[in-house]
Amino acid sequence: MKVLSSKEFKDYIQNSKVPVLVDFFADWCGPCQMLTPVLKQLAEEVDGKYDIVKVDIDESEDIATELGITSIPTLITYKNGEIADRMAGFQSKDAILAKLESL
Repeated sequence: MKVLSSKEFKDYIQNSKVPVLVDFFADWCGPCQMLTPVLKQLAEEVDGKYDIVKVDIDESEDIATELGITSIPTLITYKNGEIADRMAGFQSKDAILAKLESL
């Protein structure tokens, strides 16, 4: 999964042809570490239908602040460059997939 920097974030979201799920995380976050293999597996299963990327809140504090992220992991789904859904905390693969498919 690609980790986006602050510089890449807006362009990536705006230019995506498919919905994008962004995992806002930090290396020191236990639930974030638990979520990573779930997202990797999901990314393989939905390849091309959705895009799953990560943003490290410690390296991209400006984006986290702008989006009002107060807890991690936070998953934000974008469709056509706009926020479509937001989930906080560890989520199961089925719950994440259900949210993506509801778009």
